[in-house]
Amino acid sequence: MGDYDSEDILKDFYMPDYILGHGSEKVRDLSHVPACPVIVFINSKSGGQRGGDLIITYRTLLNKKQVFDLVETAPEEVLQQLYENIENLKEDGDPLASEIQKRLKLIVAGGDGTANWLLGVVSDLKLSPPPPVATVPLGTGNNLPFSFGWGKKNPGIDRQSVMSFLNQVKTAKEMKIDGWYLVMRMRALKEGSYDPIAPSGQTKSLNAFRQVFKPDTLYMDGFHTFRGRFWNYFSMGMDAQVSYAFHSDRKLHPEKFKNQLVNQSNYLKLGCTQGWFCTSCFHPSSRNIAQLANVRIMRRQGQWEDLYVPRSIRSIVCLNLPSFSGGLDPWGTPDPKKSLERCLAWTNITTPERTWNSPCTVLASPCRQMQFVSSLEKEQQIIPP
Repeated sequence: MGDYDSEDILKDFYMPDYILGHGSEKVRDLSHVPACPVIVFINSKSGGQRGGDLIITYRTLLNKKQVFDLVETAPEEVLQQLYENIENLKEDGDPLASEIQKRLKLIVAGGDGTANWLLGVVSDLKLSPPPPVATVPLGTGNNLPFSFGWGKKNPGIDRQSVMSFLNQVKTAKEMKIDGWYLVMRMRALKEGSYDPIAPSGQTKSLNAFRQVFKPDTLYMDGFHTFRGRFWNYFSMGMDAQVSYAFHSDRKLHPEKFKNQLVNQSNYLKLGCTQGWFCTSCFHPSSRNIAQLANVRIMRRQGQWEDLYVPRSIRSIVCLNLPSFSGGLDPWGTPDPKKSLERCLAWTNITTPERTWNSPCTVLASPCRQMQFVSSLEKEQQIIPP
């Protein structure tokens, strides 16, 4: 492909400075309307630190001001400013602003946590219309990109690979993904607080919970209540323990996590040391879920019942996707009789090739809500919005 052809193709994704809020030159004609204008968010620390190289490639191909490093810039600030600027331009009669708003797509490159972060931002800002989100599999597991046809291997960071991905985004189909709210309620302390102390350099995507106050309907006297959200899965027990150990080790020794294969190997090693395999023989003291919490489910509104959890169960995963732990499909063939036929909080997401017959169906135990009440009198609850 020649340089001229490449530049001509890239015009379909290019965002002018003044649309982004930079510069004053305005285009009043529609002779060069980008077919697929994009805003690109990349976690520079993802992909074994390859995210930084990917940023360089995108900024070489596109307007540098439409490509953002999530380590340095909060996506909510970018999108809020962009949409405010577009609305102002539309009021001034700018025809290009209106077309870009209709065609805008977001690209997010990172792990599942990064993708969840951006989906949450789009949902919280209530953007109209909500832009579809394309996910670049730049993490370790990449369950969310894999579930929607983007693959699970870290992509190439060269010019040709990026252009190929951009063309996939341009022709991708839009799909819906349901989101779940997670409420954590803890008894108020007589002294001190539950406010988390963030580790130095922690990425903003891990700040997933927000405390709720009056007049929020979730607020309850005598408790500290926190509300979060997830699109891929929520887990507690041994799986969460291994995930936290992996994150902590990666923060302390980033040089050990340089590529996806090594990361997966390190994750497996941590799983072994934490007791994923042969637990009864090598980790007899490992606590099962029954020791950590009582699990209750709501099959009908207001009717809670205890869920029996065998002693052998050391982790519970509330899975929203047909992919877990780097591409494993624990569901098999879905049974319509055991699905929760209820649409939850919708956010658009694009997929290049995959189509599901019933994207609003959640494959889970047939319940409306699930509740974990721990032995430490902390309460976690998964609810529809």
